[in-house]
Formats: sequence, C-alpha cells, structure tokens
Amino acid sequence: MVDIKRVDAIIDKWDTDPEFVIEMMQDVQDEFRHIPRKALERISDRTGKPRGKLFHIATFYKAFSLEPRGEKEIQVCMGTACYVKGAPDVLAALERELGIRSGETTPDGKFTLTEVRCVGACGLAPVVTIGDEVIGGVKSNEVPRIMKRFREEGRE
Repeated sequence: MVDIKRVDAIIDKWDTDPEFVIEMMQDVQDEFRHIPRKALERISDRTGKPRGKLFHIATFYKAFSLEPRGEKEIQVCMGTACYVKGAPDVLAALERELGIRSGETTPDGKFTLTEVRCVGACGLAPVVTIGDEVIGGVKSNEVPRIMKRFREEGRE
C-alpha cells in the first residue's frame, strides 16, 4: 500500500515542477524501494506529465524498478575482466545461497540480485557490490561467508 501523503511530500519538495519528474521518481524509489504504480500516477496527475512518458522513463533507466527491490541490492559485475576471472560462478553461488535467480528479490525482501555490465573496478575482478560496499576478488566458495555477514548486519 502506498502512502500518498509521502508521495505528495516528495512532489512538493520539487515544487510540483514537471522538469523534475526524474528527481521525484528517484526520491520515490529511495522511499519505497521501487516506483509503485499509484506513485507514478500521482506524479503524473500533479505535474501534468503524461503517464506514458513517466512509464517510459521508469522502464528505460536501469536505476528504476516498478517491482519492489530488496533492502540491499547485490550486483555481480559481468564485465570482461570479471567474467574471465569467474563472475559466472560467483553469480551461480549467490543464486544458490539466496534461493533466487538474477533479477529477483528474496521472499523476505532483504536482497535483490542483479547482473551489471561493469562496476569500474576491473583490477579487483571478480567484483560484487552489496549495497554501497564493493567486494573484490570474490570466489564462489566465499559466497556463504559473505552472505552470512550481511544477513547478520541486517539483524543489528
């Protein structure tokens, strides 16, 4: 359920200016971990931007999601250096550990697993990011230990 008052506060922060719909959508994404349809409709109604245009923006940019994302996003770099150094094995280990496939979110809403083309840390290959943390030189057999640490951090 979307709290429209929270969406309205975000829209008001940007003075209902249609030039700032992307910023509004970013704030909504940060608040709800995705862009709910009701929020998209509210931004359209209040700014005058067509819903189709907002939907196009939401589906064009990879930073946006119309489906709920986990509290922490796990990204596995599949750039050339990471791929050659074992990123596919790391991804497979994460899928097994989390019980989800790339592009999915764990049932508890804690983690979303995605593949990315490059994180710009080729010297650390293979690279996994979890939230804001960059982890380099990841080996598939290290995945259970890494995930244990992040699961325990979530309980603090």
